[in-house]
Amino acid sequence: MPTAPAPQGPRPDPYGPVGRSAWLDVDWRAHQRWVPLDGRRVNVIELGSGPAMLFIHGLSGCWQNWLENLPHFARSHRVLALDLPGFGASELPADGISIAGYARVVDRLLAELGVERATIVGNSMGGFIGAELALAFPRRVERLVLVSAAGMSIDRFQRDRLLGLARATQGWGRWVTTNADGILRRPGYRRWLLGIVFAHPERLPAALCREQLHGTGKEGFLSALEDLTRHDLRARVPEIDRPTLIVWGDRDLLVPVRDADRWARLLPEARTLIYRDTGHCAMLERPARFNADVDAFLAAGEAAAAA
Repeated sequence: MPTAPAPQGPRPDPYGPVGRSAWLDVDWRAHQRWVPLDGRRVNVIELGSGPAMLFIHGLSGCWQNWLENLPHFARSHRVLALDLPGFGASELPADGISIAGYARVVDRLLAELGVERATIVGNSMGGFIGAELALAFPRRVERLVLVSAAGMSIDRFQRDRLLGLARATQGWGRWVTTNADGILRRPGYRRWLLGIVFAHPERLPAALCREQLHGTGKEGFLSALEDLTRHDLRARVPEIDRPTLIVWGDRDLLVPVRDADRWARLLPEARTLIYRDTGHCAMLERPARFNADVDAFLAAGEAAAAA
């Protein structure tokens, strides 16, 4: 289906959270569990009950990428968010890192948690993994939400540039994480540090930005990036027969907004929303709008199933 700008009408569309965010009042340790897979521990957050939703972060990400969304969807769903092996608090996988391997991890994780099918919500590399999951293990996927999903347009030049940047910033990322509290209190430093990810990091709360750094400088980064730039599923994407919502920011500096159209042309059941003045993480930059749009997408699917 053609890409269309997200309507700016009656639904809320502020940049960043408004008021006190619900995640600040959640005892996250009470919702944390360690799931063993091949002798390695995977960090999983679980809360709520009802139909399952699984949230998958992107490269250099962590489960905290979904802080503005998990409490909202937990009102009506069983929500799960993981640290991919090699990121966040999860251990490196026993058999190496790959997009296909991550899809297998998600399949086995859902089986371990007793989840037959789930709505899969993925950002960047997480969206790429969600698409691979829908191809390799379609029984696990109820519907897909792809937020600035990677996988459509990385060429050799982009791959070499990203790999060079990654190697140069690994140690720097650890230093930033160690000193983040002081750095992120200043809006100008938030802009300097996170401007490639968010359109307006200086307008996001320092506490929210601080939580995003739990994925920085992790051991899985380089291996995941290398396979991300090699794994090509474009010829197989038309085989995905699940309803899909594609969400993108028009100021995404990491995965170009033109890729939203590329996904939409290949997916037989896709709807696309482009958020204005938004970067790579629409779910954090426009949380009220994103949550409302995903709610509408889920409600449409439930209505169709009941018809």
